[in-house]
Amino acid sequence: MRYLGMNRQTGEPLTDIDHLRQSVSDILLTPIGSRLARRQYGSLLSALIDAPQNPALRLQLMAACYTAIQQWEPRISLTAIAVVPGEAGQMQIDIRGHYTPDRDPVAFSVSVR
Repeated sequence: MRYLGMNRQTGEPLTDIDHLRQSVSDILLTPIGSRLARRQYGSLLSALIDAPQNPALRLQLMAACYTAIQQWEPRISLTAIAVVPGEAGQMQIDIRGHYTPDRDPVAFSVSVR
């Protein structure tokens, strides 16, 4: 165990990969400019979510995810980001990479609304 955090919903302890998943989700779902002490923290997903879903938007979303994760989460080395369209105003971001402390593969999804 390298990292210890707290589940934001239950208060239970989180370790390693579970803490990483929660952290990436928090980064992606936090709009840039919404945190008082860290205005640059977060991603541009909230600004892009209501745009018409097309290939150009998919690339913008992937770039926004990559940029935010690379800037704010050093514990993951990304290998793939995929955008899975859903109903209007919804999508799923599938993330794959390696947990950098031990190079274990990780894969998880973040639902965006």
